[in-house]
Amino acid sequence: MNGLLESVSQNLAYVLSFLAIIAVMFVAAVLLEKAAQKKNGVSEPIFSTRKVAMIGMFSAIAMILHLFDFPLPFAPGFYKLDFSELPILVGTFAFGPAAGVMMEFVKIMLKLLIKGTSTAFVGDLANFVIGCSLILPASAIYAFRKNRKSAILACITGTLIMTVFGTAFNAIYLLPAFSKLYGMPLDQLLARGTAVNPLAREGSIVSFVAACVAPLNLIKGASVSLVTLLIYKPLSPIIKSGYKK
Repeated sequence: MNGLLESVSQNLAYVLSFLAIIAVMFVAAVLLEKAAQKKNGVSEPIFSTRKVAMIGMFSAIAMILHLFDFPLPFAPGFYKLDFSELPILVGTFAFGPAAGVMMEFVKIMLKLLIKGTSTAFVGDLANFVIGCSLILPASAIYAFRKNRKSAILACITGTLIMTVFGTAFNAIYLLPAFSKLYGMPLDQLLARGTAVNPLAREGSIVSFVAACVAPLNLIKGASVSLVTLLIYKPLSPIIKSGYKK
């Protein structure tokens, strides 16, 4: 805990930007959920007591999965794949976009409390934002029409948006931020991608993210989506038991 507080004080600018982005994501999720409720003629509280309890449970499962990340052979070792968005997407389909953003936030907070940050919150911000780029569009589509076709469309759309956004976010913000954080020239950072993936041309940030980052996000989004589509229907009655009166 002391180490986390020290990291917060040393990297206050990143923490404040993190909190601002969380607020924007949460407001967007609430507005989407309210619009979906109005369209479907439903009036439910955004957060009920049981929903908050379920958010805590799904967040804890997501945090555990987040800790078990692993590298892929086509990307440098500082990029790792995890499946923490799986329980969050399932929970978001059940309880709506606002719950999904809250799960992402709680997941990151639990991870910070248990493991701290090794990236001055840059990597944690990236995980939150890129995770939201999957669950927000997917849950928004599904919230407006809850059927299998809508779920498939939601997962495809969320995966594509996460792939495009995550790739652009790495090129525009994340890689330059890591370069500044570790005092490493950007070209040297990009060279790590060239060393493991010949499609990442030396000195080209565009080819780096296209060859290393886009496939990773696509694999993650497709895997999470496929498993969600397979397990959500059987789990839905259990998850929602006692939720709707």
